[in-house]
Amino acid sequence: MNDSQNKAIHKNVNNRLWRILLATVGITINVTFSFFLSRLGLPFFLDTIGTIGVSAVSGMLFTGILTAVLSSFICSIFYEAAIYFSFFHALIAIFTVWFVKKYSFKQIGKTLLFSIILILTTSVIYSSIQYALLGSDQQSIVAANARSFSETVNQSYFASFLFINVLMNILDKGFSIILVLILTTFIPEQKFYFLQDGTWKQRPLTDSQLKSLKVWGKDIKYSLRKRNTLTLTVTSFILVIVTGWIGVRLYFDNFKMEKTKNAFKTVKFVADIINPELVNDFIKSGYDAPGYKETQDMLYKIWNSSSDIHYLYVLKIEESGGRFIFDLDTGFDNYEPYMPGQLVPFDEDFKPYLPDLFAGKEIAPVESNSILGWMQTVYYPVRDTNGKCVCYVGADISLDYMTDYMGTFIIKVMIIMAGFFILIIAYALWTSGIYTTFPISTIAACVDRFALTGEEQEKLDENVRTIRSLDIHTNDEVEKLYLAICRMTLNQAEQMRDIRRLSDSTAKMQDGLIITMADMVESRDSDTGAHVQKTSAYVKIIVEGLKKKGYYAQKITPKFMSDVVRSAPLHDVGKINIPDGVLNKPGKLTDEEFTIMKSHTTAGKKILENAISTVQGESYLKEARNMAAYHHERWDGKGYPEGLHGEVIPLSARIMAVADVFDALASPRVYKPAFPLEKALSILQEGTGTQFDPKCVEVFMDALPEVKLILKKYNTPVQ
Repeated sequence: MNDSQNKAIHKNVNNRLWRILLATVGITINVTFSFFLSRLGLPFFLDTIGTIGVSAVSGMLFTGILTAVLSSFICSIFYEAAIYFSFFHALIAIFTVWFVKKYSFKQIGKTLLFSIILILTTSVIYSSIQYALLGSDQQSIVAANARSFSETVNQSYFASFLFINVLMNILDKGFSIILVLILTTFIPEQKFYFLQDGTWKQRPLTDSQLKSLKVWGKDIKYSLRKRNTLTLTVTSFILVIVTGWIGVRLYFDNFKMEKTKNAFKTVKFVADIINPELVNDFIKSGYDAPGYKETQDMLYKIWNSSSDIHYLYVLKIEESGGRFIFDLDTGFDNYEPYMPGQLVPFDEDFKPYLPDLFAGKEIAPVESNSILGWMQTVYYPVRDTNGKCVCYVGADISLDYMTDYMGTFIIKVMIIMAGFFILIIAYALWTSGIYTTFPISTIAACVDRFALTGEEQEKLDENVRTIRSLDIHTNDEVEKLYLAICRMTLNQAEQMRDIRRLSDSTAKMQDGLIITMADMVESRDSDTGAHVQKTSAYVKIIVEGLKKKGYYAQKITPKFMSDVVRSAPLHDVGKINIPDGVLNKPGKLTDEEFTIMKSHTTAGKKILENAISTVQGESYLKEARNMAAYHHERWDGKGYPEGLHGEVIPLSARIMAVADVFDALASPRVYKPAFPLEKALSILQEGTGTQFDPKCVEVFMDALPEVKLILKKYNTPVQ
């Protein structure tokens, strides 16, 4: 492990400790204020001061959300309702982090808008939750003031409750934001960056770099970040829903079982106090029967002591229905109790149990859905001294009431679990981001740029330095991948450097061979002093001028320019086949001699085609062949050897035509003296559009200062 990695790990450990300390301080502040203010009976708790402060200072979602959720969890020990607000306190943390990322608390106008949104939103949420869970009967200073205010101004309780909550949140959230303003004023900005940079497992990325990553990956259908976010969110949501449903279902089953068990104890107790010998008298005489009222009073006392039972009654099972003996008036659902001796047909839900009821057996609890609602009924037989069942004691438990209670319970569970859900999501996104998403995305972007660099060594070296500067230290497979890519890119850059050295060496050798061949040809020509060097220089001037002006942009590539300049010395290679008598004749050539002289173009073409056939792949000699074969063609089609015209003539040959003719005009020959520069240029311009490509002449004329330097270099007087 190198020194930079050791420093990165040491810095990361320090930052982790600072973040833990910061979250601990925030939680402590939240819990302390909440505890003492609740004990003082004040209507606000200041339990989000630490959350807003930590979120603003750290600029991190996970640290802020952790502070919010754990604070609410701890505060629920002494204030039960606090746990229901963990999710919304987490949203406050998210809102604060978003604000400090986009704006700053030093911007007073933005901070004021932030405060107004925070106060109004939290007031509506808090009021809605408290009202939904506790109703208008909740016991708190805010609720008491809301009821008084509602009566005074003749408004609804909820509107008054909301208004009072707004006033309380102005004090609560206002104090929190003032504290944050003080913190952001006195804490240096580099401290904020210190905490935020420590979360990275690589070189921290700036906002502009993060945006460039998004731009780079915009053509990706499913980015790694989006896929991870979706996977974590869906997985966590399913986990929370399944866990919550299982918990609620188990609680409901246990709740129902406990209520049924209590009802069974009640009916069994009632069965013990009813005198089976008096049952027939109770049916016959009702209220007038001796002992009826005393027994009924005892049943009421038993019912009053069992809050789970909605209806308690005693009936005798007959073929045509149940004949009531006792039916207590419990006051539920405006229910009118049956009179003693009244016969009531059985509900459909009881028919499967009738054989056992006629036989006087105990039956399992019966669920029914009648006009009285969804009920769970428990029966227990009353037996005489002979063990014969004379009647049954029945108790109804309202499952509607239980489901209503469970509905509120489910809401509470979902709100509580939502806080932990958002904490899990924040942690998962944070860890997947710093350990996977951002490292892999930055590696991929850098490798992509490296791959698109091409053969430019400086850019290759720069991209290698960029990749190595990422400093990824995730201590897992991602880091191993990163180190492997670092080695691969470095090796590739070095290989390209070696290849370039070899290529340069090969090119120099080739250029040397070209010059040697050209010198061999030129040495046979007694008066073409430095013709090869000068024409090559003129070709370079013309091709660069065409490139600069954007002429023939599709044709003039870096490779074309290199090929033309390098192979220019071979344009007269065909002269090696011309006899000395013709080549160095001081006077004018005869027609036969001129025909022989013209054959140097076709001879040069054949020589270079033979050379090209021995080379695999693309070769710069193809442009050498074009120049050797066609540099005496004319723009108007009157040249030789094939009479090509216009742009049908290869561009390299059109360029060489200007360079070759100008050097012939400006240099002495055995058959003529050198023309003055002005005369040579004038003749060149006269041939524009007839002998020469107008664009080639144009860029040549534009580069006269460079042309004069070449003439001066090769000791040609500039007249």
